Amino acid sequence: MKLFCFGLGYTALALARRLMADGWSVAGTCRHEDKCKSLGAAGIEAVPFDRGRPLERPDAALKGSTHVLVSAPPDANGDPVLDHHRVHLLALRNVQWIGYLSTTGIYGDTGGATVDESAMANPSTERARRRVMAEKRWLALRHHEGLPVHVFRLAGIYGPGRSVFERVRAGTAQRIDRPDHLFSRIHVDDIAAVLQASIAKPRTGAIYNVCDDTPATPAEVTAHACTLIGMKPPPLISFEDAKKTMSPMALSFWLDNRRVDNGLIKRELGIKFAYPSYKEGLAAVLAAEKKSA
Repeated sequence: MKLFCFGLGYTALALARRLMADGWSVAGTCRHEDKCKSLGAAGIEAVPFDRGRPLERPDAALKGSTHVLVSAPPDANGDPVLDHHRVHLLALRNVQWIGYLSTTGIYGDTGGATVDESAMANPSTERARRRVMAEKRWLALRHHEGLPVHVFRLAGIYGPGRSVFERVRAGTAQRIDRPDHLFSRIHVDDIAAVLQASIAKPRTGAIYNVCDDTPATPAEVTAHACTLIGMKPPPLISFEDAKKTMSPMALSFWLDNRRVDNGLIKRELGIKFAYPSYKEGLAAVLAAEKKSA
């Protein structure tokens, strides 16, 4: 089995490590030459790719790929993978599974109501609108060309090296007092488990929400992280005061308030989360830090 990843980033590498432990070969793309070299030293054949730099030898790069993961995001011009390499994906003879990583942001604001995979897309940011269009294009490959496309709508991703601990230690963490505004999140290892389960039990055209069981406010997550490392939590501040100093990107995350139903991945893929809430997840992140220290 061979996995090819368009975008060997944080989440794709979590899946790659699992599959390589089972004897798979993994290849894919990076934006920067130095990362390609470091991944090559780790046994992953990596080649440069981005909007302005398509694969130089796409047939050779994709040769033998049985599974394809797409984590490269769309940009203002569309989806760079499809724009450059749709024809090469269609030429893959033995592809069994294609996974496209999207976002729960496509649902937009529901005022706190719960959404499942049947909900209509209602994006409130330009980034989410691009994702909606990209999803449609990928799913069209399934409908019109028969490719085994699966869409995974991911909540906020965290894990070792990418969690609230970095902000707490840097002194940049805030605790915004907005108790009815919940966010969903998912540990990177649980994402990899969902992808691996889908690979084992593919259903062409499937769309899955991927989030843990416990939506929570960022304020309570930050407070718990502080408790775990023995630091005093930052004081609560009002949203009105906080948004005065927020970047447009940071503010955009507060536009939407929704709960995301994750029942389908449990019923269909048999998922049992290693980290059903941020409490188990942050404890695992801390344990991983201590192990690597």
